Amino acid sequence: MPRETIRSLLLIDEDAGQRRLVSAIAARAGWRTMVADSSAAALKTLKSPQGATVEAVLIDQREDTPATVAELRAAHPDKAVHVLTALDGLAVAIEAMRQGATDYLVKPIAPERLMAALDTAANRDSIEGELRPMAEKLWQPLSFDEIVGAVPAFRAALATAERAAESRVPVLIEGERGTGKEMFAEAIHAASPRAQRPLIVVDCGVVPANVVDSTLFGHEQGAFAGAFERKHGRFVEADGGTLFLDDVAALPLDTQARLLAVLESGRIWPLGARGYRDVDVRVIAASRVSLAEEVAQGRFREDLLYRLAGVHVALPPVRERAADLPALARHLLDRIARQPGLRELDITDDALALLGAYDWPGNVRQLQNALFRAAVLCDAPSLTTADFPQIAQESFSRRRPRAETGHRMPSVATGGVLLYTPEGHLRPLEDIEGDVIRLAISHYRGRMSEVARRLGIGRSTLYRKLGDLGIDSAA
Repeated sequence: MPRETIRSLLLIDEDAGQRRLVSAIAARAGWRTMVADSSAAALKTLKSPQGATVEAVLIDQREDTPATVAELRAAHPDKAVHVLTALDGLAVAIEAMRQGATDYLVKPIAPERLMAALDTAANRDSIEGELRPMAEKLWQPLSFDEIVGAVPAFRAALATAERAAESRVPVLIEGERGTGKEMFAEAIHAASPRAQRPLIVVDCGVVPANVVDSTLFGHEQGAFAGAFERKHGRFVEADGGTLFLDDVAALPLDTQARLLAVLESGRIWPLGARGYRDVDVRVIAASRVSLAEEVAQGRFREDLLYRLAGVHVALPPVRERAADLPALARHLLDRIARQPGLRELDITDDALALLGAYDWPGNVRQLQNALFRAAVLCDAPSLTTADFPQIAQESFSRRRPRAETGHRMPSVATGGVLLYTPEGHLRPLEDIEGDVIRLAISHYRGRMSEVARRLGIGRSTLYRKLGDLGIDSAA
């Protein structure tokens, strides 16, 4: 590998076992790991010629971690700094983020999480900008009743997923990145008869192609070079439960053929095995690209698509859920407040309008990360527009070309309700009214008496409007 393409991770850790683990995981993603046992040694390494290749720093948590982060960020503001923390050390990790840490990961470290964090560190110009994804957060899975969303397309997806939970058929969830595909998979599993059995998650996009078959189906000792012992694959780990295959479109075609055979027969053939093993696994697959289009391009098997899509759930992007945004933001802030070291925060109407005017290319995950980072750094009782500088800057940049034509740029949204079309014209009153009603239903969690009272109309008038506007009263 040419020197200029080398990417290095600087690990600050005294534990030799953890050093080996992190180094091995990073190597799978093409990263070289350099080790330091103190902040002073780390700073010395960063000043050396080798330090020029360091793109990310990972610090094992200690009491002085926040101070170490502050020192590293002051000396090297271009480096992404991650903190490796135990479950009982989250308050320290939050304080480290206040000192400039990019992210925190929870021990024992999951290979997929570390590889995703390194990938994010290497792509600084990604859509999140400074709002890079937190690679690990301890959100508890949500039940269907706890998932927030009122727009018809989202409610339809929710209803489809809830109906599918009781069945055994595979489910395919499609939606842009960050729309909540894993959240839906967790809710389906939790509402299924398999809820007491494991939910095993495999991110197909981060598993190297040369080990994906072993990862899924397992292998026998000596099946290939380096197979020093027998290994159970994810299908065996998920036996009796659910296997969630995220980014399933990334699977190589030969692995797709193996997966199809397993779905058809209920049997797996570990690499190097002389026989098969029966498994009882419910598969939920997810894709951020259209699998039908992948089939048309010859990159995905059509027969596998039909097998995976026993039930198809399509998640709309956040830009098509503007009416949901205020309730969604408040819901996420409620969950963020439960994390150690954080507190309850309100959010101003101006801040909600700013968030509502943004198109959220990273969808709910990007919104969650923006709110999380703002909550970590906020000292006031409420989040304001000043707590979202990156969103404000990007929104301003998109509006500026139009402003230069001499036309005054109106507010795009108020409290998450769009007032103007993309061409700058007012939307029809009926459309705005429908969005306001949907917003109220979401905000007051479907309590129709409260919705009617807050809108200043009677319940009979509310239900008549729901019928006239074609809004499901369960929305």
